[in-house]
This record gives sequence, structure tokens and C-alpha cells, in this order.
Amino acid sequence: MNRNVWLLFACQALMNAVMAGQVVMASLVGHALAVDKALNTLPMGIQMVGVMTASIPAGIIFARLGRKPGFWLGCALSILGSLSFALAIWRGDFMLYCFAALPAGLGFGISQHLRFAAAEVAAPEARARAISLVLAGGVVAALIGPEIVKRTNGLIAADGVTDLRFLATYLCLPVLPTLTAILLLFIRVPPPPERRRVVVPFRAIIARPSFITAVVAAVVGYGTMNLVMASTPLQMLLCGFGVGASADVIRAHSIAMFLPGFVTGRIIQRFGVHQVICAGALITALCVAVNIAYAPVLGTFMAALILLGIGWNFMFVGGTTLLSTAYESHERVRVQATNDFIVFGTVALTAFGSGAIHATFGWDALNLSVLPPVVVALVLVAWHWAARARVAAATV
Repeated sequence: MNRNVWLLFACQALMNAVMAGQVVMASLVGHALAVDKALNTLPMGIQMVGVMTASIPAGIIFARLGRKPGFWLGCALSILGSLSFALAIWRGDFMLYCFAALPAGLGFGISQHLRFAAAEVAAPEARARAISLVLAGGVVAALIGPEIVKRTNGLIAADGVTDLRFLATYLCLPVLPTLTAILLLFIRVPPPPERRRVVVPFRAIIARPSFITAVVAAVVGYGTMNLVMASTPLQMLLCGFGVGASADVIRAHSIAMFLPGFVTGRIIQRFGVHQVICAGALITALCVAVNIAYAPVLGTFMAALILLGIGWNFMFVGGTTLLSTAYESHERVRVQATNDFIVFGTVALTAFGSGAIHATFGWDALNLSVLPPVVVALVLVAWHWAARARVAAATV
């Protein structure tokens, strides 16, 4: 991997660490500030909506000004989000905390395009490795994000009226996107794609089999992962486990999501992208089997969430790699922005829906709801795999 890919890896690690810290704090701060405790997850839901909508401004800026200005905007929005979170805690204002979730989500959403930049700076034969390596920055984020929260959350004492826990953390987090902005100065990325007068109709792009297959793989991988992960801490609480045990399981899950990134690209090069996506879908289904078939002990939750993380990695990296074959260079920004709007729109829906499904139908039903989309993804990827094989055979 070239120097640019490793710098993008560092940028991804820093920006993901901001979100990793926010995941630890969001529901706790929401519970402390909200009068109606049923709204304590509302800020995280709003943040995921911000992640979804980030693809729109990102696509415009990437197309007109290039990658760096777009990523710098993401850094600025992330800083604004963290400082706004800090102001909301200082004022004890739940509505302001919810408002702050929007720029925070936009900043994180724009940073997700770092993986596409990695595909553009790498040689064609190394794209899968570059994408998976940049996503592996999440391993570092899973370690340092919660650690920052642990070491800074009580540095500013309560003033006797307002609970100021986490205020110092939100004042520290802007350091991470600031460092990202500095690292971006040393990264060389391709210029914006040439704007052509004859534009391929958008409906023609999204109707391409490779685009549809790539989006479905990423949507199912990310959506099913978020659906199960979001309700796991609550299910563990209902089974008698404390917050510490839930934190250990979520951290193991986060590491399992990103650690395979160091080798997923090589696995794709060795076995093929379709095979890896299918393997990810089967591993996700295995997570469901573990959650349903075995007693709800700590080892069960740990094993299931590790499998869920690996399944997500294979499906998401595979989908992103397949997407890179679905467009011409001048179409890349439009296609990538559309992909992320659909993928993170699904994640936002599962963030809102996971708790409702769990509360209404129960843990087993929540897990079983994962299987139909997994089957759809398997069938579609297998069809696309066979179609590509027929085309390759016909050209020999």
C-alpha cells in the first residue's frame, strides 16, 4: 500500500474515534437531559440521519472542488458538532443536544468517503486491499474513542445544578478532526472528475446490475448489523448483565468489524468479491443462530457479536469493492454519493427500528428478521456472480 492509503487509514481512524466516543456517551447524555426518558436515543437517531444526508453535500463538493475540500468540510462539521454537544451539556439543553447531532452526523458521513478516495489512489489490482485497509482504521478508533471518554468524562465537575459529566470529553474530541485536517494536507488525490456535457442518465446508472448488487450487499451488511447490535446492550441488561459487560461485548464487536480489514482485501483478491460477500452473509446468519439457539450467557453474546462484526466487514468491504466496478471515472462521485445515501439511510431506519422491534416482538423475532434480507443478498450476489462468469466464458 502506498503512502496515501496509510494516511487515509490514519484519517479514518481519527474520524471514527469521534463516533466511537459518541456511541458510548449519546444514550447516557440523552437520558440525563431528556425529560421523557423514551427519547434518550433520539440524538443518535438524528446523528444517523445526518450521516445519511451527508452524501448530498459531499457529492456536490467532491464533484466541483475535489476530495480535500470535501473532507475538510467534514472535519469542520465534526468540530462544530462536538462543540455544540459541549454547549448543550453546559446549558443542560436536550433540544440543543439533538441539534448538535446533525452536524456531527454530517461530519462523520462525509468521512465515510475516505474509503472511496483509497480506491482512487490505489492501482486497480490493489483497490480491494486499499478499501479494506482504510476501513481497518476502525480498529484504532474502537480502542482510542472509548478510552478518551473514560479518561476525560469527569475532568470538569458538576456546578451543583447541571450535570457536567462528558463536557470535558466533548471539548477534547475536536482535536481528532483537527489532526485529520492536517494529515489531509499531505495526501495526494486525483483531481475532480471532468464535467461532461453529455451526462449518462441517472436511471441508467442505478439500473446497472453491478450497482444494484453492490448496494444490496452493503445495505444488508450494514443494516442487519446495526439492527442486532443496537438492541444487544438492552437484551444483556434484561438478562442481568451490567454496563461493563455490555461495553466489553460492544468493544469486541467493534474490533471484529474492522480488524479483518487488514486481510479482507487479500481474501477478495484470492477468492473473488462475490465469494467474500456470500461468506459474510452466511456468517451473519450464523450470528442469528448463536443468539437464538444458545443460552443468554456472556459467551453467547460475545460470540454472536464477533460473528456479526466479521459478517459486516465481508459484506461492506465486498460491496464497496464491487461498486468500484459499476461506474466510469467521471461518474464516480454521483454513484458513490447515491450508494452512501441508500446505505446510511437504511442504517438510520434500523437505528430507530431496532428498539421498536425488540420491545414489540422480542429478541428472537429481532434476530429472525435479519434472515430474509440476508437470503435476498445471497441470491442476488450468486446471480451476479454466475452472470459475470458467463460473460467471461463467452469472451474466451
